[in-house]
Amino acid sequence: MPEVVVYAIAGRNAEQKKALMKDITDAVVKNFNAAPDSVTVSIIETPKTDKAKGGIPFSER
Repeated sequence: MPEVVVYAIAGRNAEQKKALMKDITDAVVKNFNAAPDSVTVSIIETPKTDKAKGGIPFSER
């Protein structure tokens, strides 16, 4: 029962997230020889103000 977690900055629309989850599922099915129904994909979104890289919030990058 493979599970993939994607951490991303908030801002993508529902269609983009759906397409990503489908592509990830297809890759896991192909490379892990798993059934599609056994693959779980979660997208964890963080607001730009709540995430930083190099000490600079993404809202300021």
